[in-house]
Amino acid sequence: MNSTPAVLSVNARLAAELAVAEHQVAAAVGLLDEGSTVPFIARYRKEVTGSLDDAQLRLLEERLRYLRELDERRAAVLAAIDEQGKLTDDLRAALNAADTKSRVEDIYLPYKTKRRTKAQIAREAGLEPLADRLLADPSLNPEVVAAEYLGDDVADSAAALDGARFILIERAAEDADLVGATREKFWTDGVLRTAPRTEEAAKTPAGQKFRDYFDYSEPLEKMPSHRVLAALRGDKEEVLSLTFDGGDDDAYQAMVARSLGVDLSHPGPATTWLATTVRWAWRVKLMLTAESDARMRLRKKAEDDAVAVFARNLNDLLLAAPAGARTTLGLDPGFRTGVKVAVVDGTGKVVDTCAIFPHQPHKQWDTAKATLAALVTRHGVDLIAIGNGTASRETDALATELIAEIGKAGGPAPAKAIVSEAGASVYSASEYASRELPQLDVTLRGAVSIARRLQDPLAELVKIDPKSIGVGQYQHDVNPATLARSLDAVVEDAVNAVGVDLNTASVPLLSRVSGVSTTLAESIVAHRDATGPFPTRTALLDVPRLGPKAFEQCAGFLRISDGDDPLDASGVHPESYPVVRSILDRSGVQLAELIGDTRTLRALRPSEFADDRFGVPTVTDIIAELEKPGRDPRPAFATATFAAGVEKVADLKPGMVLEGVVTNVAAFGAFVDVGVHQDGLVHVSAMSKTFVSDPHEVVKSGQVVKVKVLEVDTDRQRIGLTLRLDDEVGAPKQSTQRPQRDRGSNKSPQKGQARSDKGGRGGDRRAAPAPTGSMADALRNAGFGR
Repeated sequence: MNSTPAVLSVNARLAAELAVAEHQVAAAVGLLDEGSTVPFIARYRKEVTGSLDDAQLRLLEERLRYLRELDERRAAVLAAIDEQGKLTDDLRAALNAADTKSRVEDIYLPYKTKRRTKAQIAREAGLEPLADRLLADPSLNPEVVAAEYLGDDVADSAAALDGARFILIERAAEDADLVGATREKFWTDGVLRTAPRTEEAAKTPAGQKFRDYFDYSEPLEKMPSHRVLAALRGDKEEVLSLTFDGGDDDAYQAMVARSLGVDLSHPGPATTWLATTVRWAWRVKLMLTAESDARMRLRKKAEDDAVAVFARNLNDLLLAAPAGARTTLGLDPGFRTGVKVAVVDGTGKVVDTCAIFPHQPHKQWDTAKATLAALVTRHGVDLIAIGNGTASRETDALATELIAEIGKAGGPAPAKAIVSEAGASVYSASEYASRELPQLDVTLRGAVSIARRLQDPLAELVKIDPKSIGVGQYQHDVNPATLARSLDAVVEDAVNAVGVDLNTASVPLLSRVSGVSTTLAESIVAHRDATGPFPTRTALLDVPRLGPKAFEQCAGFLRISDGDDPLDASGVHPESYPVVRSILDRSGVQLAELIGDTRTLRALRPSEFADDRFGVPTVTDIIAELEKPGRDPRPAFATATFAAGVEKVADLKPGMVLEGVVTNVAAFGAFVDVGVHQDGLVHVSAMSKTFVSDPHEVVKSGQVVKVKVLEVDTDRQRIGLTLRLDDEVGAPKQSTQRPQRDRGSNKSPQKGQARSDKGGRGGDRRAAPAPTGSMADALRNAGFGR
């Protein structure tokens, strides 16, 4: 009878990882497998999952994918070993207990079909008994015993001993427990050291981007993602040489000896031969495996961190405050080619476009200002959106002068705001833009996008590939599939958190709604164009190919203003309308009276309206939604006011206190646009008087902040900023000065840093200071930036 324990179910493992009940996981997995989306499950199936939130569900979804792939691979390995007739109960138990793909592969290694190795050739020559004899009895004389195994394929004792050694080395290299143990020790104790690959490479312009890594080391476990990816990029560009140092070789060799059963302290003629075999097993096989794994693990950890940073920044940008349905004039600045101008009404419809040429070389300042004034008057412009690219500050000065003159004349003066152009050119040249704005030149489409993204950042940014929005950290160095999956999830969550106006939404926006594919979004828009606005949510069922399942998934996230049913403008799902009717019957009021009646709604007891289908969590959400139907979770609209006369880096002086907008948040700090065409960097150490482990705890992309200028390097266009406005400032840094130490790095040798050279490989053992974090461009040049 086979008593080998079976592998735990995926649901049981997920429950343990998430620290929730297995029935919650089973319910969530069932819904996901049925095609439900995370936003739908998190919001409308709380009773089913025990109120798992969207963050838990996203983690569950990601881990579910991994664990299912792990189980598929485990089953394939079990079948492959079983076909060989070598599957024992112990082996089955070991595979069932393997909790990672790498562990499964370690166990499978001895049974994997592979090319003929030197060890295999030695076995075929009958040398395995020689290896076993020397292993078992160190008192034997290797040369003498080896002479007994000579033959046609073994010319002499040296060849015989070499063959025996290859057999023992392979035996150690295929010991799954040993491989795993050395891998973990190497990761825990290991250090990455970087240096220039050649003197010539170091002197090139490309090499100078990595000069902070010319004499650098840091423990693998402690190395932050931005430094990992910078070092790996330097290696890829053949500027840097990377050395993975696991520390003292003696400790690893002792592990190998224990695995093979070698007692190196036992005196005997074979002991020296066995010691050499152990050393070779580590240096030739296991060390290379550990180095390769450390590199992959370091990259994976760095990629995960970088993707997480990108995801958080993207989420902040998508959920930035919308200016709302106000007529907006968008300005896409430029010098030689002029400033492209577009006016859009409150719905985002383009009502006017032109180009003006106020700057060099044309210098048509007054004409440009008169053109803009006419547009403001003609269309009742409320807002002016100015792109933050080339000629932004000059164009901002033009708008400032225009607004002042309109105010002096007694007219209603519009407000202005600087808007990130990130991704605008990508949108302008996209196929969707050519269909949406076929009558406009590519250059004018950018101005339209700038205006619209001030009105509603979310609705406009969903038209752009998330990777092109430019809020990532080393985004081109991470796995594209992982990045795309993460960013798509962020966009989906953001869109569904806000909700979408069914009668005005674009195809890209609708396609991000739960349960709506791009094809279905196109069908919805086509139906809307053909038959007019949707009067109710249920009218969606008239859209071709939109069935009950898709309706269930999307209906709660779609809004209809001024429709036949007021509930259609709320986040209450149509399936829950009967609960609202029950509340109305109990309250004795009309729906119009109940909506927004805080006193009456807060006096209700959700438990009195709950039943087998709609539990207390859902009823609680319904009551909250009736209090503020269709509420927007985004913050109130605000803009930064850039300092007058501060238009370029040279205008900045240490000690200046300025208002700016956070454009990007990284693991090491945040980039802030203070209106000089070059973002400054607030290092994580300059964000708060208390320790900050994550810059996102302090700021987020799109946030308006006040900063003090700490350092200015005009030659290299670098700006150091602080959020601590009482920080003292020093003299401006010169471009020839070596960057300061990263104050977030280790100041003293850590475990695995300062060690003896015994058994180590290559180079200076000093722990070099970490790269500077005080200047924006140095880090952007190494891979971070918009």
